[in-house]
Amino acid sequence: MEALGAAVHHAGPLDEQVIQLVQLGAAAATRSEGAVHSHVRRALAAGATPEQIHHSLISLTSTIGFPTVVAAVS
Repeated sequence: MEALGAAVHHAGPLDEQVIQLVQLGAAAATRSEGAVHSHVRRALAAGATPEQIHHSLISLTSTIGFPTVVAAVS
């Protein structure tokens, strides 16, 4: 799985920041608190701003629901 993840990261046109924001959204949608924390740290390390992270989570409201977004933001 680790090798597959590395291959996918390098195979496409998305940069690391975008990949981490996408994965953050998936973590939020599945209510995986540990993964949310991990992808926030990784997104910050990849250059995302706190405002971009917050906006990416808030943007999920109509898709994953307000309670799930609030849980992720907290």
